Order: sequence, then C-alpha cells, then structure tokens
Amino acid sequence: MQVLVMLGLIGFGAQMIDGSLGMGFGATSATMLLAIGTSPALASATVHLTQVGTTLASGLSHWRFGNVDWQVVRRIAVPGGIGAFAGATFLSSLSTTAATPLVAGVLLVLGTYILLRFTTAGVPQGKLGQPLKKRVLAPLGVVAGFVNATAGGGWGPINTSSLLASGRLEPRRVVGSVGTSEFMVAVGASTGFVFGLGLGGIQLSWVAMMLAGGIVAAPIAAWLARHVPARVLGSAVGGLLVLLNVRTLASEHAFALPEGARAVIYTGVVLVWATALLYTVRAHRQQSRSDVANRVPARPPSP
Repeated sequence: MQVLVMLGLIGFGAQMIDGSLGMGFGATSATMLLAIGTSPALASATVHLTQVGTTLASGLSHWRFGNVDWQVVRRIAVPGGIGAFAGATFLSSLSTTAATPLVAGVLLVLGTYILLRFTTAGVPQGKLGQPLKKRVLAPLGVVAGFVNATAGGGWGPINTSSLLASGRLEPRRVVGSVGTSEFMVAVGASTGFVFGLGLGGIQLSWVAMMLAGGIVAAPIAAWLARHVPARVLGSAVGGLLVLLNVRTLASEHAFALPEGARAVIYTGVVLVWATALLYTVRAHRQQSRSDVANRVPARPPSP
C-alpha cells in the first residue's frame, strides 16, 4: 500500500513539473522508479502507459487555457510516435545489466541540460509569430520520441528547449504544444513495450496510481504554466535529476564506487545544485524587479 501511495505522489509531482515546465514527467518519474529498483524497460513502460492518460488530460487542460499551437502539434506528434515505438522496441531487447547505466546516463545528461538551461539562460525573444518549419519539426520529433522511449524521458527537454530557443512561440504555447503532442509519443512507446514485454510484465496497479496522481495535477499545472517562475522550477528539477541519476550510476549495480567516493560525489552535486538554485532565485527576482520598473510610466517633471 505504501508503494502505491508513493507512486500516486510520483505521478502527481511529475505532472505538476511537466505541465508547468513543458518537460520533466518522464525524466522525473523514470528516475524515481529506477531509484526504487525497477528495471529500465519496466520503468519506461510504466511511465508511458501512465502518460497515455496524463498527456490526454494535460492536452485538454492546455487547450482550455489557450496554450496550444495545433500546427506545431501536427508536425511533431506523429514523427514523435514513430520514434517512440522504435525506442521502446530497442529498450525491450536490452538486458537490465546493460540498460540501467545507459538509461541513467541519458537521464543524467537530460538533468544536467535542464539545470544549465534554466540556471544560466532566459527565454529568447525577437521572432514571435514566425512559422516553425516542418523539415525541422519532423526530425526533431523522431529523435525526441526515440530518446524519450529509451530513457523514459526526453520529449520535453529536447522539444521544449528547441522551441524556446527558436523564440517563435510564447513560452506558454511551447509548453502546451509539447505537452499535447506527447500523447502520440506515449501511445507509440506503449505499443512498442506491449509488443516487446507483453502486458504480463507491466504492473497495471502502478500505472493506475501514477495516472490518478497525474490527472489530479494536470489542470493545476496548466494554470501554473501562466504563473510559476519556470526558471526557478527548471533549476530545481534539473538538480534533482542530476543527483538521483548520479546515485544510480555510482551504486554497486553500475560502477560500484566505494562508499567514501560516493559520499564526496553526492556532496559536490548538492553544493553545485544549491549554488545554482540560489543564483536562479536571485536572477528571477532581479528580472521581476526590472520588468516592473519598465512597466511603470515615468512621472512628468515638476513644473
């Protein structure tokens, strides 16, 4: 029972992150499942079956709040589903011994990218309204879908970061469009895992609890997408992913580092994470004060 409650909380927390940030459900929940000893293929299968429901709920919520660009959704959803099916089939064929360090390594890279991206960079500006080209979006969808199914996460970090970097969509529409298109990715990956693992290897009770938590969080997260300081949240989530996946890689199941060496590494990661988070909070406050000052009209000179 405690495990099921924990899975519900994982689903809720991961969807809050994903719906607010445009990334993080797969990477967060897969990392948590790996941390409690789940095999990589089963972790990714559980995540993607859950996301069939959570992405549908998230997409509807974002559509209701006007956060979706349907042209972008059409151009990345189907290629993403194809890439996800291929990634799920590939991961299902790997042994747990080979898959665990591979998946943890990919998640570590994603976590590092999220941490650096949100700590050091603001949202690009200057090209809002210009169309995004299909010849760019389709390959992007295939690659992101494959990585997402293989590692349990990656659709959001790859697509959201790329679309934000283009500067052609408002951040909330980037978040909503990427989250809505992920429904097809979840369907493609789930189909691949069912072919590769069969339903007998998947804990449907786990899926149900994570789905329940995610559905509850979806409308809240869609609302928060307009209000949450995404830069601070991204820095916090990125650091958490780095810490948890460093732990997986440094454990006896992967590289078997001595306990003392692991303690030094964990301490270093926590210090870097705390420093990055403090810097991000200060940068966000400074930017907020600057935005407020720019919106206040100057007082006319006294006569």
